[in-house]
Amino acid sequence: MAARRLEKTYDPQQVEERWSQYWSDRRYFHADVHRPGGPYSIAIPPPNVTGSLHIGHALNTTLQDILVRWRRMQGRNALWLPGTDHAGIATQNVVEKQLVAEGTTREALGREAFVARVWEWKARSGGAILQQLKALGASCDWDRLRFTMDEGLSKAVREVFVRLFEDGLLYRGERLINWCPRCLTALSDIEVEHEDTVGVLYHIHYPLADDPTQRLTVATTRPETLLGDTAVAVHLEDPRYNRLIGRKVKLPLTSRDIPIVGDPILVNREFGTGAVKITPAHDFNDFEAGERHNLPRIAIFNEHAQMDEAGLHAAQVDAALDLALKPVREARAVVVQALRDRGFLAKVEDHKMALGRCYRCKTVVEPYLSPQWFVRIKPLAEPAIKAVEDGRVRLIPEGWVNNYLGWMRDIKDWCISRQIWWGHQIPAWYCRGCNQEAILEAAHRAGGTAEAEKLPAASKKSYTITSDAKPIVARTAPAHCPDCSTSEFIRDPDVLDTWFSSALWPFSTLGWPEQTPELKTFYPTSTLVTGLDILFFWVARMIMMGLKFTGEVPFRDVYIHALVRDVEGQKMSKSKGNVIDPLNVMKRYGTDALRFTLAAMASPGRDIRLAEERIEGYRNFANKIWNAARFILMHLDGPWAEAAGSAGSDRPMADRWITSRLHRCIGEVGEWLTLYRFDEAANALYRFIWHEYCDWYLELAKPALADTGSRQAALTRQTLVESFETLLRLLHPFMPFITEEIWQTLPHTGDSVTVAPYPTPNPALIEKTIEEELLPVQKLVSGVRDIRGAQGISPNRKTAVSVRTFDDDTERSLKAHSGLIISLGRLGELSVGKAIRHPQSATVSLVSLGGRAMEVGIVLEGLDLAKETTRIQKRLGELAVHLTQIESKLSNPDFVSKAPSEVLEKNREKLHAFQAEQEKLSSELARLRGIAGGGK
Repeated sequence: MAARRLEKTYDPQQVEERWSQYWSDRRYFHADVHRPGGPYSIAIPPPNVTGSLHIGHALNTTLQDILVRWRRMQGRNALWLPGTDHAGIATQNVVEKQLVAEGTTREALGREAFVARVWEWKARSGGAILQQLKALGASCDWDRLRFTMDEGLSKAVREVFVRLFEDGLLYRGERLINWCPRCLTALSDIEVEHEDTVGVLYHIHYPLADDPTQRLTVATTRPETLLGDTAVAVHLEDPRYNRLIGRKVKLPLTSRDIPIVGDPILVNREFGTGAVKITPAHDFNDFEAGERHNLPRIAIFNEHAQMDEAGLHAAQVDAALDLALKPVREARAVVVQALRDRGFLAKVEDHKMALGRCYRCKTVVEPYLSPQWFVRIKPLAEPAIKAVEDGRVRLIPEGWVNNYLGWMRDIKDWCISRQIWWGHQIPAWYCRGCNQEAILEAAHRAGGTAEAEKLPAASKKSYTITSDAKPIVARTAPAHCPDCSTSEFIRDPDVLDTWFSSALWPFSTLGWPEQTPELKTFYPTSTLVTGLDILFFWVARMIMMGLKFTGEVPFRDVYIHALVRDVEGQKMSKSKGNVIDPLNVMKRYGTDALRFTLAAMASPGRDIRLAEERIEGYRNFANKIWNAARFILMHLDGPWAEAAGSAGSDRPMADRWITSRLHRCIGEVGEWLTLYRFDEAANALYRFIWHEYCDWYLELAKPALADTGSRQAALTRQTLVESFETLLRLLHPFMPFITEEIWQTLPHTGDSVTVAPYPTPNPALIEKTIEEELLPVQKLVSGVRDIRGAQGISPNRKTAVSVRTFDDDTERSLKAHSGLIISLGRLGELSVGKAIRHPQSATVSLVSLGGRAMEVGIVLEGLDLAKETTRIQKRLGELAVHLTQIESKLSNPDFVSKAPSEVLEKNREKLHAFQAEQEKLSSELARLRGIAGGGK
């Protein structure tokens, strides 16, 4: 037949765009509840609507796409549900920056107009990340695209909030939270980035109130917060200080006396001075200590991280310090100088510490006391703990189970309110009549009174709602107050933490709270692929919410991939200049090369150290596949179709060998994917395609193809087409674009490889005897090639090879295929036998054949003894490492007792083979050194 030809070189840009459009036009990725096949579903971790594709996205998306394409080709009713997250703070910051560039602010616009402006931005620019995911080859059901603030998901958010409140699992209270003084909002722990820095540790004297000649010395990195101290803690069992418990100290720079309390939780008597200041309003550990000892909380900073005048007054701070409205750094300088001047400062020293910054604006985060909404989390955590313990949810790798359980057992209530405008506004209202004293009308947060005067009247109305206010939580705005019947309400101005809506993602995207056909078919979802950095902040919360509101876990398997770092193991950052931009490398090397690189390096529990050279290497792999396809297409002219249906035993041995190896590879890839070992699956494909199919089979096929009209050539053409078409289907989930392009040029059934059946291994086609027969041939030719390469000797130079065998099967195989060995190895002479004596000038090595061995002597005219010595020394070094590893395993009683017998036997065989090779190479090394030294 006349086959379509491929271009001489592979052009990823032209190919990728064409096939992306082809798949989209035919809706191959659309899932249907009525489609046959068991459901397989994944809900994509929604990227921020502000986002641009980074290398972490590329890894996460590639692994998901491999799973979905694989399951779809297996005949499963596969749904990969895409969507984006509204990303409250991030998106608000983007639009605020635009407003600043225009000379205005969100406060000047007012809330309603600002939110409308964000929606405009989202419609115009929010789809960039989705187009980039499509360019990566993501086979999502794009007809089902969701957004965390679309109407359906917003309804689910309101429903969950109301139900939690009705069940007593939501409350509003004054607690200490992470606060960004620039974004003016609470932050979750994950939204705080910690950086290591060198700060200053200040040692400060606190005189005893009843005997100022005695004093306690505390150490702190935040001397300005001492103004809000309400106690000093010592350890109950510390003989230096426990006698002082119950007495008081004079708080420096104030007119207050504060108690000395015993607290073994807060105080480590082996660390520091043994005395710890307690500032409940400005430190998380101190807040907990304050709860234990019923201490008052004095907030001395306002929401802008400035000294608060009312707080300073409450703290009875010396007015002469003139601290009102001073920011933290200025206030610290004033306080430190005053402490020094008044004799309270004992010493200062450098101190390594972690400084928390807002993940968006990089402002230093402050612990801040304010009224917030919280989820009472313990009752939700317990079922989520059991779901992992009993295996309903599998965490992969299993090593993360203990981390998950430990975190969940010590979980704290979840602060879900944020003081921004973009997001799900909390469905709670406050009656003005019933909460007159709790609703404080104030100048807008973003300015002071002066700034507020410049704003439109509608924007001036900003409210502070104290923790005493009584909320009315409802799905829709109330018409009348149930207590006083008035109809004047103020809605809670806060919005929900972005992670709140994300926690509902697996079921809200399928139509919950309605019992939709999609929810019944695709929930629980099958797999979640995610990074380890959000295991607690997202994965755990999805499990809790899924169990609470659907009665079922949200997913069966959670595959946790590692982080992508640079080649030195450093975190990628623009400031370091070590960022690998996936969009750039996709243009340079092709998307398939990037995808295959990430899959091949995705080893469980190990961060990926990525270098562009690896991506370039897999671009070469793509070119290898392309060239193999061109070779096959060039040889399809001539009879081959009439050979269809021929029994496997009629085919040439090389064809039977590659068919056997192919079906072994099919089995391996399927097993590795089932275990989420993307790296092993990719490497099995790479080894087979490059080293067996291209390097061996295509060479073995050439003699058969030389006689164009022969039956052997027809059978080989059939094998070429069948094996390569199967191979392309096997590889497709990893490299979708190049496989589709080539598959379409080959004889095939169906319209696209993306919906073609995924190969399954046929045990009847796996022929161990054929594989064993060709193994000595492969090993011998490879050995000759390796030595030629190490010596830098041209492949065209003929050489003589002698092989000493130790068993009949090896000898029979080498003699039967001597012509092939001479041809592939470019040999001038080949001698084989048990009684072979190698020439004096030959370099000799022992080659293992998996339970067998052969001794190979190679005569190379002009052999460079130094290069050969280096080659042998290098191999001896490799063998030493292998032997150490295997000996360590076999000497480990735990491994020996738990490993299957076949694994133990395989390791023992390897040990013996490596030992024999080491002995032979050591002998050969000694011989070469003797020659170099003039010996015989």
